[in-house]
Amino acid sequence: MRHVSDLPYATKEEQHLTIRMSDGVRLSAHVWRPVSSEDEPVPAILEYIPYRKRDLTSVRDSIHHPYLAGHGYACVRVDLRGTGDSEGVLRDEYLEREQADAEEVLAWLAERPWCDGTTGMMGLSWGAFAALQVAARQPPSLRAIVIASFTDDRYADDMHYMGGALLSDNLAEAGTMFAYATCPPDPAVVGERWREMWQERLENTEPWVLEWLRHQRRDAYWRRASVCEDYQAVRCPVLASSGWADGYSNAVTRLLANLDVPRKGLIGPWSHKFPHLGEPGPAIGYLQEVVRWWDRWLKGIENGVMDGPMLRTWMQDTVPPSTSYAERPGRWVAEPSWPSPHIRQVTHPLTRHRIGTPEEAPDGTGRPGAAGAAPGPAADASVSADAEASPAVAADDAGHDGRSGEAMTVRSPLSVGQFAGKWASYNAPPDLPYDQREEDGGSLVFDTDQLTERVEILGSPTVELDLAVSEPVAQVAARISDVAPDGSATRVTYGILNIGRGDGTADPTPLEPGRRYRAVIQLNGVAQAFPPGHRIRLSLSTSYWPLAWPPPRPVLLSVYEGTSSLTLPVRPTDRGDEPARPFGEPEGAPPLRTTRLSPVEERWDVRRDLVDYRAELEIVKDRGLVRFDDIGLDVGSRAYERYTSVADDFTSPSGESAWTMRFRRDDWDVRVETRTVLRCDERAFQVHATLDGYEGDRRVFSRSWNETVPRDGL
Repeated sequence: MRHVSDLPYATKEEQHLTIRMSDGVRLSAHVWRPVSSEDEPVPAILEYIPYRKRDLTSVRDSIHHPYLAGHGYACVRVDLRGTGDSEGVLRDEYLEREQADAEEVLAWLAERPWCDGTTGMMGLSWGAFAALQVAARQPPSLRAIVIASFTDDRYADDMHYMGGALLSDNLAEAGTMFAYATCPPDPAVVGERWREMWQERLENTEPWVLEWLRHQRRDAYWRRASVCEDYQAVRCPVLASSGWADGYSNAVTRLLANLDVPRKGLIGPWSHKFPHLGEPGPAIGYLQEVVRWWDRWLKGIENGVMDGPMLRTWMQDTVPPSTSYAERPGRWVAEPSWPSPHIRQVTHPLTRHRIGTPEEAPDGTGRPGAAGAAPGPAADASVSADAEASPAVAADDAGHDGRSGEAMTVRSPLSVGQFAGKWASYNAPPDLPYDQREEDGGSLVFDTDQLTERVEILGSPTVELDLAVSEPVAQVAARISDVAPDGSATRVTYGILNIGRGDGTADPTPLEPGRRYRAVIQLNGVAQAFPPGHRIRLSLSTSYWPLAWPPPRPVLLSVYEGTSSLTLPVRPTDRGDEPARPFGEPEGAPPLRTTRLSPVEERWDVRRDLVDYRAELEIVKDRGLVRFDDIGLDVGSRAYERYTSVADDFTSPSGESAWTMRFRRDDWDVRVETRTVLRCDERAFQVHATLDGYEGDRRVFSRSWNETVPRDGL
């Protein structure tokens, strides 16, 4: 990254301003703005997140907020209520109080003498959620948003559930927020009140995983703040981005397809990062793009920002399987609109261990889907039983057209999924999926013939299965891999379906063992090129642990050949499709100085004990102790996750998320330790959690939880 100090505007910063909410709670804000804004007011840009502006995000913030301020904007970074140096308690994500606070902050900003009354919002992850959700509330000063790594659907396409199946990131993220929500404020900012504020957080925070497990269906809890419930509520321009290695790759194209405001989409090869900090690379000059967006929509400068394609995306070339990449080879391609008029949905029949050509479909057409269909939620799916299907569906179901094929069966061991990586790659420790060959050993596998020409896909593949299962609760995971001539298999995309849940909107329906059902699984969107000499592989498994929590009992899945299919969104390879205007190199302001006081530890270990058949995935992400030189504060964080199971006992899976957060300056030395363990039997989940607060070596707070939450069709 090129660090830029010579910017168009000289800037000043105020590290701690308080903003009083209507109920009296004061939020803490850090402001960077042009010196000239005292006499020449400028638009204000809000980033609104719970991740501690004074320390944990301060280095990242110091790269982009001063840069934007140096281009003529007042950048304001606010800690959510109950986090960092803001008062109150953070009780859950995306609550009504959180969004009402954001509206009050925007109104406060619009009234500042250095603000011209116009505001924008930006952010990554939670900050992007906040911007999109607040945009749907239409506060009067908000004129545009810039969002990265987000979702518009909190149930079907977030880290909680996927296709009605419970994700392990539901536990991991709950563990993260259990720690972040219970950290103390900085006495150097809030004074002697720090202990009172910290005690309030410790006494009033509960493990969020409990609330998330109480809502296993797509109910009002998830629909609230899911913008997909009413896209028309968003009335301001949107610049949306994400990365193919991120868990949030699908929402960009859904917004492009469903919003009717000025909008642009950008999807690179990145993990859960801002594009100017993108890993895997190449990172891009994202902040230059953001400045152009703000100049057009906050300052009214006609700069052609809406010219050119609606979507720019990185078409990924083939790579060998690896848990991390410094760079992903490929090229930028462009689409004029989304859904794209250039993408053709091509359906391939599934026969015994083979992905057939479209010409081999029973009717000779391969049942092509709608050209350019927009990618939907991860593993968005529908299920129908043959006896209850509508006539249009029943005519194509096995047993209705005289072409019913033989059944292919699989009952996957719990070991399938140990090389799946994280639901969302955070790129530290290496967390991308590894070689899929061992996973394929416990899966039902279908391969194309060796490709004779390059094939490129852009969008969401779909798998339509004519199936039967042996248990009332069943799961299927579908993976597409790029198989090299040497046999190595790199996962390209995947989707998971809890079959009895259908699309997640209906009550869970126990499946009738042996009965034929038709299920459609929509996999995560992707842009991927398969070269000549390679094969495309579809793998189906009945478990995918620990990425997703398995069903209560092992399941025998029967898939019927000839009436099951894979549909690929095929993009022509002969188009002159590179964007006319290339991205600049990454730029940003010089980052804050820090001093490392202890080393980083990162581990991702898979273990199997062949005596007691215990399998274990252990993840350590220890950032060590770091001194923030400008404020003389030492901060340490250590995250630990462990996922275990025994043989093929589907009631043995257990997940653990433990955090330690430490803050030290002179004789002030405090830490928070949290631990959350999730176990199960066939009927319920058991949650055990502990929270401890320390001043020095003295424990000043301790609480534990032991609760049971019934399984609801999971």
